[in-house]
Amino acid sequence: MKFSQMPYKRPIYEELDAKLQDLLTRFKNASSAEECFAVYKEYDDCRIEFDTTSNLAYIRNTLDTTDEFYDAEIKFWDMTEPKLEEVIQEFAAALLASPFRAEMEAKWGSLMFLNAEIELKTFKPEIVSDLQEENALCTKYDKLIASAQIDFDGKTLTLAEIKPYYEKPDRSVRKAAVEAAAKWYMGNAGQLDEIFDKLVKLRTGMAKKLGYENFIELGYYRNCRNCYDKDMVAKFREGVAKHIVPIVTALKKEQARRIGVDTIKYYDQDFEYPDGNAAPKGTADDIFAHAKKMYHELSGETAEFIDSMLENELFDVLTRPGKSAGGYCHVLPKYKAPFIFANFNGTSGDIDVFTHEVGHAFAVHLARDIYPTALQDYPPETAEIHAMAMEFFTWPWMEGFFEEQTDKYYNTHLSSTLTFLPYGVMVDEFQHRIYQNPDMTPAQRNEYWLELEAKYRPWLDQEDVPFYGEGRRWQAQLHIYSAPFYYIDYCLAQIIALGFWMQNQEAPKPAWEKYRRLVGLAGTKTFVELIEDADMPTPFVSDNIKAVADAATAWLNNR
Repeated sequence: MKFSQMPYKRPIYEELDAKLQDLLTRFKNASSAEECFAVYKEYDDCRIEFDTTSNLAYIRNTLDTTDEFYDAEIKFWDMTEPKLEEVIQEFAAALLASPFRAEMEAKWGSLMFLNAEIELKTFKPEIVSDLQEENALCTKYDKLIASAQIDFDGKTLTLAEIKPYYEKPDRSVRKAAVEAAAKWYMGNAGQLDEIFDKLVKLRTGMAKKLGYENFIELGYYRNCRNCYDKDMVAKFREGVAKHIVPIVTALKKEQARRIGVDTIKYYDQDFEYPDGNAAPKGTADDIFAHAKKMYHELSGETAEFIDSMLENELFDVLTRPGKSAGGYCHVLPKYKAPFIFANFNGTSGDIDVFTHEVGHAFAVHLARDIYPTALQDYPPETAEIHAMAMEFFTWPWMEGFFEEQTDKYYNTHLSSTLTFLPYGVMVDEFQHRIYQNPDMTPAQRNEYWLELEAKYRPWLDQEDVPFYGEGRRWQAQLHIYSAPFYYIDYCLAQIIALGFWMQNQEAPKPAWEKYRRLVGLAGTKTFVELIEDADMPTPFVSDNIKAVADAATAWLNNR
């Protein structure tokens, strides 16, 4: 079904809750495994229906945050989903306590039950109102960012629309653009501080109500960390600091020499070549035409997938006023379809975000018939392997996007992959400190961010732009507000994606087959099990981080 034709109707909460309660009672009272299977199927279908409805509201709201109808629907779901969580948790508890659990595990596997145990650690009825408030605060942040109107170059621009100016050859233009966006953030610094302060205290309060010392443990459970812990993540961060930061420092020194500057200022970091960065040729329609060709040639399954996406209007990638920032892939389970959202701005990032989100969407496509649908889901670090590796598997077709600038794109894409890792772990370390010390003042948070900048990005001089010089860059990172502790998953997955890149350089077909198998397993294995199955290097071993970084550096040095 085409996205524009998908009907939306707000459910009546009382009726939905009553239906779920009835299913719960029947499941608890089941007299056989067969009856459990039958009732669970009804429960699964019910979840599919209201998850699809909720996700439709979210997508359509982000497409136009000024739409009053969907603004009201988001407020409804912000209040309703936390209330539904109580019966969902009770169903998870009933699943675990069922006398027929052994029969269900034999049919569905044990991971679904491990994840249910983790899910139960994230909720009690006492935090329903807190969850509602958390949803409302995250929505407030999203709407604030989407509302940005920046006067620049004789135009009124969104935060996405001003970013191409960060890559202009004229350094004074780059600086002016960065300063204009930074001025908007500084003008809203009070609101940004207030929203985040409330979120930190709210999340800390929920964690304590659930019996945790602070939000960190709860945050890990929310992200379904089922095979590694914060100590392993800390070792990963140490590995990035030891092996990646020196490599990126050298890359940035070379970038400064190449573009003719003494030091890399904030407004230099996205500018790679003195004659301009690689940029995709043609219009958005041209990009989609070549993308269709690319995915038809990559594999039969990707051909089927891309045709379905295009036919059913499952992309919205053009930036416009009132549209939310960023990019994402969301799932519409009733229609077995993903939806891709982006904000194209004419830079090489358009191709990065396209192939990245297609990686997510292709995973949704492959998992669409797995049952129970709980096994279609996977933690974020697994999801990001799907997306980041897809960016590299599409390299052979980049010439169709960049023509004579293709080599520039390869260099920028690979070097930016390495450059991202220190920033990504910095975001994670920042969040650990914040939630260990929830009473930090806004000024203390900013001061700590600057300490991390010196540790992880020593090449970057930010002093002459106040927003960055004062340590407020983190306020532009929506994950810090809306998805705490998610960001490290990009970094963990990036190591695996680089592993696939290494294999794809040598033997494309076997590399693709390994990737296809990993993606097709969906949520039936843990992150650690998946990478072992694919013979990929674990990111929790420092030498593995060094190996992929050295391979990428050698490739860049030999170009």
